[in-house]
Amino acid sequence: MTLSTSRPLHPTALVTGANRGIGRAIAAGLKARGVRVTLSARNQDEGRAAAAALGVAFAHIDLLDPDTSFQAVTGAGGFDILVNNAGILGHSSLLSPRSDFDEAMEVMVAAPLDLIRLNLPHWRATGWGRIVNLSSGWGAHAQGLGGPGAYGVAKAALNALTRALVRDLPPGVKINACDPGWVATRMGGDGAPLTPDEGADTPVWLALLPEDGPTGGFFRRRQPIPW
Repeated sequence: MTLSTSRPLHPTALVTGANRGIGRAIAAGLKARGVRVTLSARNQDEGRAAAAALGVAFAHIDLLDPDTSFQAVTGAGGFDILVNNAGILGHSSLLSPRSDFDEAMEVMVAAPLDLIRLNLPHWRATGWGRIVNLSSGWGAHAQGLGGPGAYGVAKAALNALTRALVRDLPPGVKINACDPGWVATRMGGDGAPLTPDEGADTPVWLALLPEDGPTGGFFRRRQPIPW
């Protein structure tokens, strides 16, 4: 049987860490384009409130608790689009006893990979899927891995995962990473020049790429950038 690789009329999407900031803007942007969005968050009260405000579904996912990812994905039967948006930003030296290395690698590398694995049966069945990994210029070797603490290392690992998975994903499934830029969020700070909606533009574009769109790339403002 030959599977169709055309996009569903109303694809489903899971956006992690979407109760605020860029994630919330991505969820809103996808919904506006006819996507059936599920917003996930670690804080259930904040997540449910954000989902209700946007008119989308909610799933409780704590990326430090793999069971919550399993329950969310298997309960929904998988998602057409996966946006790995959630992240953490610590400032302690990698050599400090207070380093957040383990947590950063779990939230920004291991958990996204778990979510991809959990969605595989759905993508194999439908023949269509999109994965968007929210990365950062701070995780780019070309920019010197400038992120503080473990952040840059984790984002660099997420970039590596993006490139490596191209060879393993089923046909019809595209995976890309993006740097949304410096965005005015709780993580980015009030002095950032971009709004969450501006930061969400490239992730939303990647989530809905046509069949001849790129895969295994790293993008900012819809343009390829060096790893």
